[in-house]
Amino acid sequence: MRNLSKVYGHGESRVVALDDASFEVHRGEFVLIVGSSGSGKTTLLHMIGLLNTPTGGSVVIDGTDTTWLSNNKTASFRNRRLGFIAQFSNLLTDLTVLENVMLPRQIAGRRGDGRIKDDAMALLRAVGLEAQADSRSNQISGGQAQRAAIARGLINNPSIVLADEPTGNLDSVSSYNVIELMKSTAKRLEQTFVVVTHDPGQFGDVDRVITVHDGRVSERRKLEPVVGSIGSGSGSGSGSGSSGGVVR
Repeated sequence: MRNLSKVYGHGESRVVALDDASFEVHRGEFVLIVGSSGSGKTTLLHMIGLLNTPTGGSVVIDGTDTTWLSNNKTASFRNRRLGFIAQFSNLLTDLTVLENVMLPRQIAGRRGDGRIKDDAMALLRAVGLEAQADSRSNQISGGQAQRAAIARGLINNPSIVLADEPTGNLDSVSSYNVIELMKSTAKRLEQTFVVVTHDPGQFGDVDRVITVHDGRVSERRKLEPVVGSIGSGSGSGSGSGSSGGVVR
């Protein structure tokens, strides 16, 4: 992320959702984005996911500056390289669990891929839902639906998985299972996970924490409390570099 900004509205109604945000996420990292409601964390995730166009700055993924891609190329890039997990599973109730997991690859135009069903079933086995493959998505529990959403987010083998409050609608046991599943998947498949959460403590040890406050970002390596006052620069867990736009 290079000097990212996002401004909504004009004049007195002008709102700065992101203000000159710069940081890097490295391959295979498990990164949290935290911040209070309205801080800009979901806007930031949408920028990373190419779901929203920045007012200024750029998002560079594996050397590709996505700012200059056409709408069609952006959609193709997003579908091939990025996976998404939302707070609500958003499974299609007219489809079975298996059909929901297969859908992103079909949308990508790979309907003739003979391995699609096998790959989807392998993911369902990995998330413990093989027995529910032929069930309608409205016939399974919330925790099962969220695990199915994770499988769906992985079907195209994305290099980056973006999750927006993936445990926000789950009980504590289901939350723990979903978090462990995401972390084990990240490690096993060497995928990058960027997760927005209002409860970072439940994630335990992660590679990095990006904090968003009034549209500006700071970062630290671990979840331990930062030593010293905000802005003092004395936080022993800080992982920020000296690049412009990163506020400590």
